[in-house]
Amino acid sequence: MIQRQNMHGEAPITFLFNHDAGHQAAHLAGIAGALALQQKGRKVVVAFGSDATRTEVEKLLSQGQIAALDWYPLALPKTLEWLTRGLNKLVPIHRLLRLYYHNAQLRESAAIVSTERTCLTLKRHWSKHRPKDHAPAFVYVPHGSGDRNVAVHRALKAFDLCLVSGQKVQDQLVEAGVATPDKCRVIGYAKFDILRGRVPERFFENGKPTFLYNPHFDPHMSSWFDHGAAILEYFYQNPDRYNLICAPHVMLFYKKVHISPEYRVTRKRPDIDPKYYNARNIRIDVDSARLFDMSYTWSADAYIGDVSSQVYEFLYRPRACFFIDTHSKTAPDAPPEYDFWNNGPVVRNAQELLPLLTDYAAIAVQYRDAQERRMAYTADQSDPRPASERGAEALYTYVESLKSAVRDGATA
Repeated sequence: MIQRQNMHGEAPITFLFNHDAGHQAAHLAGIAGALALQQKGRKVVVAFGSDATRTEVEKLLSQGQIAALDWYPLALPKTLEWLTRGLNKLVPIHRLLRLYYHNAQLRESAAIVSTERTCLTLKRHWSKHRPKDHAPAFVYVPHGSGDRNVAVHRALKAFDLCLVSGQKVQDQLVEAGVATPDKCRVIGYAKFDILRGRVPERFFENGKPTFLYNPHFDPHMSSWFDHGAAILEYFYQNPDRYNLICAPHVMLFYKKVHISPEYRVTRKRPDIDPKYYNARNIRIDVDSARLFDMSYTWSADAYIGDVSSQVYEFLYRPRACFFIDTHSKTAPDAPPEYDFWNNGPVVRNAQELLPLLTDYAAIAVQYRDAQERRMAYTADQSDPRPASERGAEALYTYVESLKSAVRDGATA
C-alpha cells in the first residue's frame, strides 16, 4: 500500500514504472534502490504496471535494495484490461487507466518520480477536482539525454523538480522555458551505473567489425520504414566483411501500425524477411531486454541510427556513428534539436550510407573530439559517485525541504 507509515505520518516517495515496456526502468531503478538504503524515515515505493516491469526493475537492484523497497502493483481489473487491449496497441490507454484507477493511493505520496510526462494527468486531475487537498510533488527523470524537441515538451513545465544527466539537459529545459535552474539538479546519467564492473559482450566469434543498427519507431523520422530492408540486405550480402546487430527501439516492433501525433503520420511497420534471421553475421533482436540494457550499445564497433537518444549511450565509449536523415533536417542546417547528428556523418538514405561504412575506423578518429565534448556536456561525471546515489541524495534533500517549508508555513 502507498500510505503514511510511521508515527510522524511521513508520506512515501513513489517511483512510477508505468510504461508498457521496460526500456525506461534503468533510468529510475537505481535511484529508487539507493534512496531506499540511504534513509529510513519514510517508505520508498516502486509502483509498477506489470509483473514483467517488476522483473526488469529487480534485475537492476541488489537483494538489499529489493528488500528495502515497498512494491505496489498498478493492476487493472482483468475485464477492463481485456476490453482495452486492442486499443492499447494504438494509444497508451493502459498507462492512463492505471493512473486513474490507482489515483487515490498515489495521492498519498510525498513525491511521485517518473521518467515520462503521462503521470502529469494526475496532477491536472487533482488540481481540478480536489485543489485544496494535499498533492504530491512531481519529479522528472528523463529517460534519455537526446536533443530533440520531445525532450523539452511544454508539458514538462508542470514538474516540480527535474533530475537531469548533465548541464546540457538543464540548459535545454531552461532555454525552452520548461524549467528554471532552481528546479533542476544535475546528477549524471543513472543508466550508466549498470556498466560499472561490466565488460562488453562478444556476439560474434569471427573477429569482423560489428555495426549496430538502431532505428527509432516514429513513422516520420525512423529510417526503418524506407531503408531498413536495404541495410539488412547489404550486410546479408557481405558476410565475410561485417557483422550487424539489428536492435531497433523496443517500441518499433511492439506495434504493427505506428502513429505520430506530432507529425500527423501513420504508417504500417515493414516486417523482417526470415532469411536475415538465419544469416551467420546478422543478429536480429526486436523484443528482448538487451534492446535497452546497453548490451548492444556497449559492444558494437559502430552505430547506425536516425533520431534515437540511444546514440548517447553508445557514445559512453567514443566510436563511429552514422545517421540517416529521413525528413530533410541534415546538418549543418539542422536545428539545435538535431545536435546529436554532429557526432558522425549524416546521409539521406541507405544508398548514401553504405559506401561510408568501409571507413568507419577513420570516421571514429575524425569525430572523437566532438563526441567527447558532447558527452561531457550531456552526462556529468564531475562527481565520482554513481549517478543513482547522487539522484537519491538530491531527491531526499528536496522532499525534506518541502516538509520544512510546510512546517515553517504552519508556524508563521
